[in-house]
Amino acid sequence: MKKMLIFISVSLLVLMQEAQAQYGKYIIRLKDKNNTPYSFNNPSAFLSAKAIARRDRQQINIDSTDLPVNPAYLDSIRSAGSVTILNVSKWLNQVLVQTSDADALDRIQHLSFVKALKGIAPRISGREADTDDKLIKGNPPSKKTSGAPGTGNYLNYGTTYNQISIHEGEFLHNKGFLGEGLTIAVLDGGFYHYDTNPAFDSIRLHNQVLGTWDFVANKESVTEEHYHGMLCLSTIAANRPGTMVGTAPHASFYLFRTENVATEFPVEEQNWVAAAEQADSLGVDLITTSLGYSTFDYPSLDYSYEDMDGKTTICAQGAEWAAKKGMIVTASAGNSGIDSWHYINTPADAEHVIAVGSVDYNGDPSFFSSYGPASDGRVKPDVASVGSNTVVAGTDGNPTSANSGTSLANPNLAGLIACLWQAFPECTSLDIREAIQKSSNRYMNPDNRTGYGIPNMRIAYNLLLQKRNEQNTKRILAGDWIKAYPVPFGNTFNIVLNPPQTSRSTFVLYNAAGNRVLVKYADVQSGVYQQIPFSGLSPVAPGVYWLTYHDGKNSRILKLVKQ
Repeated sequence: MKKMLIFISVSLLVLMQEAQAQYGKYIIRLKDKNNTPYSFNNPSAFLSAKAIARRDRQQINIDSTDLPVNPAYLDSIRSAGSVTILNVSKWLNQVLVQTSDADALDRIQHLSFVKALKGIAPRISGREADTDDKLIKGNPPSKKTSGAPGTGNYLNYGTTYNQISIHEGEFLHNKGFLGEGLTIAVLDGGFYHYDTNPAFDSIRLHNQVLGTWDFVANKESVTEEHYHGMLCLSTIAANRPGTMVGTAPHASFYLFRTENVATEFPVEEQNWVAAAEQADSLGVDLITTSLGYSTFDYPSLDYSYEDMDGKTTICAQGAEWAAKKGMIVTASAGNSGIDSWHYINTPADAEHVIAVGSVDYNGDPSFFSSYGPASDGRVKPDVASVGSNTVVAGTDGNPTSANSGTSLANPNLAGLIACLWQAFPECTSLDIREAIQKSSNRYMNPDNRTGYGIPNMRIAYNLLLQKRNEQNTKRILAGDWIKAYPVPFGNTFNIVLNPPQTSRSTFVLYNAAGNRVLVKYADVQSGVYQQIPFSGLSPVAPGVYWLTYHDGKNSRILKLVKQ
């Protein structure tokens, strides 16, 4: 009975504290975008050329969610009283405001276009958070190498080799894919002194940070607050050969602070969505975020596990819209594996977000990594990367340090995903996501710790290369089932085909006089787009040639010209 009374007393105290603190920040949900001055016919008024090109490339239509919130509605909200608009979400059609004017709130609630109004954060700060719970300090790996002997790696990775090689990330780097041409937005809690840390001297020298914004304090600089985002950024962007090289050192970046590490309220989710929308408008290719939400300073605002369905939370809704706009979104799964919460956080629960769990250098799940699945049964996390003793930039004068958390597993993989997309720019974000999942070592047997497992960049590359070859074959065939290219040919040509039946087929090349020049046999498969090379034709004289195809049932004759 005594324990019960204590519990009741504590619960009442919490509720009293919430009531006394009062809300100072509110979400205003709007009914529509009627009479907006913006139009689908003029998207350049609200989207950059890069954002429009991303949609065009992936055949994504511009729709009502792309239209900004009606500015007349915003003017009416401002006119209601002492109200400050902090940010706006066009995807969710809602506005974040700050006010202590009760009369203004009443007037806003009665505006014809307002659907609902909800308190989302207090006037005063909440509890002082223990910022060290974001990451677990550790020791760097003992193995320091730029690669196995004889590999001839393009980069001298230093201490980061192991966390890259677990994905065969060096395979992409050795092909010259280092993230160049890709833009990554990092959404986090601060990037303390990234502008002076030696780990980032290369991205400073080459002006790879394209812009910054603090959505918490509404200012441009993001270097004064927490170091968490700086550590995450270092796993991607660091470029100190022999000491530490990140997974996409030639990418470009936007750095957005959306998290206030001193408190935990849903207002940070709204900040996150506003930043994601800004990233979209700027033409960002990939969003990576090592933030997650489940419980808050006010227990009445807490989510339940059932809310981790990818549809309920503000953050999941925003992340899903970001993915629908053609961006890749990666998120840390969370560090609640041994906590009472236990499960993944949001936005990792969103369907098309690549949620990243943590493993050690042996590929075993980290004890702290949050469990899946999503509450609706979907596989979560999606994949895993090194989050135990991950090498990051030092914060105490040392060039590197080691920390643990899915916060670091996530960006480590995100950089490699950017490099993969650089290799296959014609692919959609969903193509890349699918290749990442299919390349993973547990793809045929996913679990609730690492999802589909640890992605392999060599396998992912080959999957996308096969897809590219199939698409090229389809384009060349243009409705036919067999063709030769190039025409005319030099010393080589290719036969592309999607044969009517699976068989052992015979190809015979004849000259204009009817003499046999070459015979080739190949196993072909119906329903599979294939390319068959013909080489070693330099001794063949220029002129007209005929190629015959036989598979026992079907025959074709193709005309070729040797130049």
